[in-house]
Amino acid sequence: MGELSRGERLQIMLTHDELRIVDTWRFSKRMPSRAAAIRELLKRGMAAEGFSEVADGQKSKDFSVISGKASG
Repeated sequence: MGELSRGERLQIMLTHDELRIVDTWRFSKRMPSRAAAIRELLKRGMAAEGFSEVADGQKSKDFSVISGKASG
């Protein structure tokens, strides 16, 4: 395996539904792990056009894997 160094850890909390969606995507793409799937989704998201900067005052709960549905 290559000499890839990942020295930083990022912890995120997902709802059951969000995690189910991530896992479904992961398995459909045959990704080796959740971490690999999340890195790929981040890469794709950052490369996507049409995302503007977040407005002042927005909170973490305002963002969800499931659009149009509030996280509980």
